[in-house]
Amino acid sequence: MYLQVKDVKKSYGKDTSYIQVLKGISTGLEQGQMCVIQGTSGSGKSTLLNCIGGLDTMDSGSITVDGTEIFGMKPAQLSDYRRDNLGFIFQFYNLVPNLTVRENIQICQYIAEKPLDIDELLETLGLTEHQNKFPAQLSGGQQQRCAIARALVKNPKLLLCDEPTGALDSKTSRDILVLLEKINEKYGTTMLIVTHNNSIKNMVHKVIIIKDGLVKKEYENEARVPAAELEDL
Repeated sequence: MYLQVKDVKKSYGKDTSYIQVLKGISTGLEQGQMCVIQGTSGSGKSTLLNCIGGLDTMDSGSITVDGTEIFGMKPAQLSDYRRDNLGFIFQFYNLVPNLTVRENIQICQYIAEKPLDIDELLETLGLTEHQNKFPAQLSGGQQQRCAIARALVKNPKLLLCDEPTGALDSKTSRDILVLLEKINEKYGTTMLIVTHNNSIKNMVHKVIIIKDGLVKKEYENEARVPAAELEDL
């Protein structure tokens, strides 16, 4: 299994402010799968994503990605792990405002060992004609496309998406999901998507539902719906 999560626990604070967010999460994902993590606010889904991404340290448990155990890694090791394996897409695009679209993407291209071709990526994401614009000159959907391109240019094995359509209208959300589906098919990128949107689960290979810091339910999606046909986005 490409991603394995075993009995992961994570808490914050101490004494009266102590709260255990993850209470023993165990799950896994095969290489090339698209997976949705769902749950109410405070259920622990974003915390789990951050632990997998090495942005948060877990209290105990095990997370292995492509055979590499990340629990216990030192900061420098986590930095290398993120650089070599992961791409991140967030609800808020985190683009550098004084850099063009192309320059924002090049930031990650420079640190990658085997980056994708930037011109091919711009074409795939419909950004070729916008590559010399600054973020403030783009629509929300175009900014998210740029953020996706920046994450993908490293040719990551695992793409972590935290509410990637949360700030977008329904039409733009569908466009972004179609792109993610296209990327998964074209590059074989494994994707883990945290979302509140109940429709997105219909397009992915696997669904994980988290409640109160535990996996309440997980299942393989036997009847996937193409992203372009999703309703109620």
